[in-house]
Amino acid sequence: MRYTLFRLSYEIQRKAGLLKFRFPTQPPFLNCAITLDDWKKNAPEFFIESRESLKIPKNQHAKLQETFNEIQNHTYTFFSKTKISLGKDFDWITNPNTGYQYELKHWSKIVDLSEEAGDIKFVWEKARFSFLYDIIRYDYHFNQDCSKLVFSEIESFLTYNPINLGPNYRCSQEISLRILNWTFALYYYRNSKELTEKRFKFIMNAIYWQLHHVYHNINFSRIAVRNNHALTETLTLYLGGLLFPFLPNTDKWSKKGKKWFQEEIAYQIYEDGTFLQFSMNYHRVAIQLLTWGIKLSEIHNDPFSSIVYERAKKSLAFLRECQDKPSGKLPNYGANDGALFFKLTNDDYRVYTSQLNDLSAVLYNEVSKKDESQQWYGVNNLKVVAHEHQNLAAFPLGGNFVINDGSTKTFIKCAQFKDRPGHADNLHVDIWLDGENYIWDTGSYKYNTTEEYSGFFSRCHGHNTVSVDGKDQMLKGSRFIWNYWIKKAKAKLSETTVSYRFDGYFQGFRELGSKIVHKRSLTKEKEQNKWTISDSIQNADNLNAQLYWHFNPRTYSKINIICRDGQGSELHPIIEEKWCSNYYGEIEPSIKHTYGSKTGFETTIEIKSK
Repeated sequence: MRYTLFRLSYEIQRKAGLLKFRFPTQPPFLNCAITLDDWKKNAPEFFIESRESLKIPKNQHAKLQETFNEIQNHTYTFFSKTKISLGKDFDWITNPNTGYQYELKHWSKIVDLSEEAGDIKFVWEKARFSFLYDIIRYDYHFNQDCSKLVFSEIESFLTYNPINLGPNYRCSQEISLRILNWTFALYYYRNSKELTEKRFKFIMNAIYWQLHHVYHNINFSRIAVRNNHALTETLTLYLGGLLFPFLPNTDKWSKKGKKWFQEEIAYQIYEDGTFLQFSMNYHRVAIQLLTWGIKLSEIHNDPFSSIVYERAKKSLAFLRECQDKPSGKLPNYGANDGALFFKLTNDDYRVYTSQLNDLSAVLYNEVSKKDESQQWYGVNNLKVVAHEHQNLAAFPLGGNFVINDGSTKTFIKCAQFKDRPGHADNLHVDIWLDGENYIWDTGSYKYNTTEEYSGFFSRCHGHNTVSVDGKDQMLKGSRFIWNYWIKKAKAKLSETTVSYRFDGYFQGFRELGSKIVHKRSLTKEKEQNKWTISDSIQNADNLNAQLYWHFNPRTYSKINIICRDGQGSELHPIIEEKWCSNYYGEIEPSIKHTYGSKTGFETTIEIKSK
C-alpha cells in the first residue's frame, strides 16, 4: 500500500508539473563559503590526500595504457566491456547505440523506456564518470599529468547538461555516482594548476545542486525502488556532509543519509549475508559502497551502527563462498548490468577478487591477495590470509547453496521471495571445474531489448531448470516485474562418506495450478567430476515438462550428459545454439539442451578432467 500510494502521488506530481518547482532548472549560482586555497589547506580527510602524497608502486601495465589511448581517441568502455567511439564533440545526451538525441527538457518529462530512444543506460554510462579511474590510474602509473583532460570532461558535461535538464538527471543513482567520482578526481588533482578558483566554484555549485536533487528525490529510491539505488543515494548524502561540510544543508542531509543508509543495509542485506536483488553483480555494488562508507566514516570518527558491520562481514563471507578461486569469478547469477563503479585495478569485470579484498581490508586489515586498489583506499600494511571454502555452504534466506569439492564448485538456487525476484531461476544449477564455468547461467544481456531476447535471458528458458508446459515458475509482468512470487521453497545440503547432496523444492507455476511443485535433488560424488540430478513435477495434471541445460561451448566437448525420464527411458535433446551474456549488451554463443517428459528427469553429468 505504501508503494502504491507513493507511486500514485508521484505520478500526479510529475504529470501536473509540480516536480519542476521542487527541482529548478535555473537555480541561483551557489556562493561557495570556501575558497579553493582554503579547501586545499583544510579539505576534510579522504582516502587519498593528493597525487603527490601517494606511494603506490608504479605499474605501467599495457592494458591500462591501451584503455587510456582509447579514451584519448574518444572511445570508451561501456558496461565494463563494449568499446564505443563517441567522437570528439560528444554531447552527453545522444544514445550512441541508436543515435537518438534526448531533448534538454526537465528530467521529470524524460521517458526512460522508449523503443525509439533505446536503452537509456547507453546515455548514462559515460555520464556517471567511472572512466575517470582509468585516467587517474594512468596519470599516476605513467607519470603523465591528465588533469586538463579530467576537468575538461567535467566542464563539457556541465555545459551540455544544465542542472535538472535532460536524461542525465533522470536517475538519482547516476547523479550520486557522478558526485562520488568527481570527488575522487578533486582530491587526486587537489594541487593541479588546472584546478582554478573558477573551476572549483563551478564544480562546487554542480555538486551542491546535484546533492539537492538526490535529497529531495530520495523517497523514490527508498519506496518505489528500494535496491542498490537507495544504497548509493543515501550513502552519497551522508558522505556529502563529511566531505563538503561548507555547502549549505549538507549537515542535515548527511545525518539523514547516514540514518537511511543504515536502515537500507539492515533491510537489503539479509541476516545470512545474501542480498535482496538476488544478483551477484548488484551485491558487488553493495560491497563497493560499504567499502567507501565504512572507511570514510572511520576516517571521520563517525562509525556506522553495528548492523552495518555485521551485514558487511556476512556479505563478504557469502560472496567468497560463491567465488570460484582459480578464476576469481562468481556465477553470472541474477540481473547483471555491467556496473563496476570504482575500477581500481586492471582485472576483468567478471573477476571480483579486488573488490572483495577491498572490503576485507577495511573490515579486518587482511586480504587473500594484495592489489593496488587497497592502497587507493588508504589501507596499507595488510596481512595476507588465504580463504578456505567450506565443502557445504547454505544461505537459505537468499536461497543460495554451494558445494565445494576439490577443484569443482556447484552453485544451486532455491528461494522464496519476500522481495522482488529478478529472474525465474529457482533450482538453477551452475557447475565449475578448474576455473571454467562448464554449465552456466546465461546472464541478462539488456534491460531494454527485443521480446526474443527479453523472453529468454530472465526466464526459465535461460537457466538450468525446468518449466511446465513451456511456462515460467512465475508469471512475467512488464519490465522487471514478476507476478505470483514463489512463497514456498525449502532446501538442504547433506553429506555421506562418498557424496555431497542437495535436496530442494518450491511451489510455483500458479499460472497453471495452485499446488504445482518442482523437486530437485543433486548428488555430487566426492573427488569425482560426476553429478546426478533428479527432477520431479507434482500436481501438474500430466502436463509436459521441459528441462533446460546451458553449456559453455569452450568446454562442451568435455561433458558427457545422459538424461532419462522418470521411467528410465533415455531422452534425446533438442540441441540449439543460443546465447550467453557475460557482459551487459554483449552476446556470445551458448549451447542449449531441451528435454521433454511427463514423468520427471534423471540427468547424469560427467566432465573429463584436464
